[in-house]
Amino acid sequence: MRHLPYFCRGQVVRGFGRGSKQLGIPTANFPEQVVDNLPADISTGIYYGWASVGSGDVHKMVVSIGWNPYYKNTKKSMETHIMHTFKEDFYGEILNVAIVGYLRPEKNFDSLESLISAIQGDIEEAKKQLDLPEHLKVKEDNFFQVSKSKIMNGH
Repeated sequence: MRHLPYFCRGQVVRGFGRGSKQLGIPTANFPEQVVDNLPADISTGIYYGWASVGSGDVHKMVVSIGWNPYYKNTKKSMETHIMHTFKEDFYGEILNVAIVGYLRPEKNFDSLESLISAIQGDIEEAKKQLDLPEHLKVKEDNFFQVSKSKIMNGH
């Protein structure tokens, strides 16, 4: 994708409920309109970058954009795994995402274990990449300085 970093935000919606339950890797899902508005030249696959919920702290993240071949989705999705432990769900809150790099294309897996292993590898690689100075500076971008008045529920 030519236009990195790519910034987007949207309200967190319920996904398929697989991230936490089946994979042990919770994800925040964007509504269809955010996914549908992605640039035409964005490839499906696994990306890394920064994310915040509402006006909260900015954390490292990985995001899967695509069809999730293992699950044979019929609708393209954008699922963000934030590398932070949240005390509670944040459905309905605003998720702010800055995509800064590309890890790999999406692919199918022959087992749930190999999918989980690949995701864990993606997370480890993203952590390393996000420590590079050119990626760290995006964490401080004004995009993440969301005013309290723009946040729903006062969170």
